[in-house]
Amino acid sequence: MPDKPKGALTIQVLAMPADTNPAGDIFGGWLLSQMDIAGGVFCRKIAKGRVVTVALEETTFNHPVFIGDTLCCYVSLVRQGRTSLTVRIEAWVNREYERDGSMKVTEGLYTYVKVDDERRPILIPA
Repeated sequence: MPDKPKGALTIQVLAMPADTNPAGDIFGGWLLSQMDIAGGVFCRKIAKGRVVTVALEETTFNHPVFIGDTLCCYVSLVRQGRTSLTVRIEAWVNREYERDGSMKVTEGLYTYVKVDDERRPILIPA
């Protein structure tokens, strides 16, 4: 049985030609930024306020992303501290033109901190 995404589907975005690297595949930095956006959206709901990215503990690129792929980011909570949240983000693509059209391309562990207007860490509400 093939893997299934773990976590909440948080964003979906279409990979476009402007997002490519010189080799013609989707640029890894674009992919990481989409994952970061997804993690921020997810954590902001839990923190009930502004969060900032403070760490990417690990990232694994399993497969390339191609123009026309629909990138889907799934986010799950790993741990919650007093001011921080660590989440696992899985990036999957849907390839309409392939028989088994969904595959995990990247995953990573991201940490966010809730901050106030002066960008100082503050408590996450219980």
